[in-house]
Amino acid sequence: MIDTNAPLLEEMPDDWTRALAVVAHPDDLEYGCAAAVAGWTDAGKEVTYVLATRGEAGIDALAPGVCGPLREQEQRDSAAVVGVTTVEFLNHRDGVIEYGPGLRRDIAAAVRRHRPELVVTLNHRDTWGPAVGGAWNTPDHVAVGRAALDAAGDAGNRWVFPELVEQGLEPWDGVRWVAVAGTDTPTHAVDATPGRERAVRSLLAHRAYIEGLTDEDPEAYVRGFLAGNDERFAARFGGRPAVAFEVFPR
Repeated sequence: MIDTNAPLLEEMPDDWTRALAVVAHPDDLEYGCAAAVAGWTDAGKEVTYVLATRGEAGIDALAPGVCGPLREQEQRDSAAVVGVTTVEFLNHRDGVIEYGPGLRRDIAAAVRRHRPELVVTLNHRDTWGPAVGGAWNTPDHVAVGRAALDAAGDAGNRWVFPELVEQGLEPWDGVRWVAVAGTDTPTHAVDATPGRERAVRSLLAHRAYIEGLTDEDPEAYVRGFLAGNDERFAARFGGRPAVAFEVFPR
């Protein structure tokens, strides 16, 4: 249940040209962010995806060596639906990502390569919040979300990870905001309506994962999940279906 006394959500900042979305697994962005991404690319903005893993441990019936390439291709297909053409994988091990300097360095390198003004990531807190029953978050999400917040600053400091400069990656201090999706305490939102159908098709591109997750018809499952997600904060966003973010300015 949403607190009706909570503050209204502001429109997401729009005065930027490049965004970098950094998450742990294939499908993380599609479970809520894809409608926003579709709207951004429609407006001519450039969005790049960086995945810490290939999601190789995500389907119980498939061995990692089979699952990883399959889920990588599903992610590329999914991204293309919402206008994202660059998808990179950092090759961390699915399920046991460790927060620390190595992960921060890899994400900082991606920030320096792509030079975004906006970094998007997923909930970095221990739970998904009381509104969804306090369900426990996964260690991978926590590690990558926290590292993305930290790496946005690391990317601008020449003396943090100096080996990146030796590799030709000069500091980039141009990140102005980090936007966290899947949070129970959002501050901003994007109208999900224009991108909703593409968001559905984008999540449906992860068909092997969805079929391993539920016996429900994949399209019915996807439409039901995304509709519930989009309506969750509508009352705080002028009644509009909302992709909500907690925005941290830098």
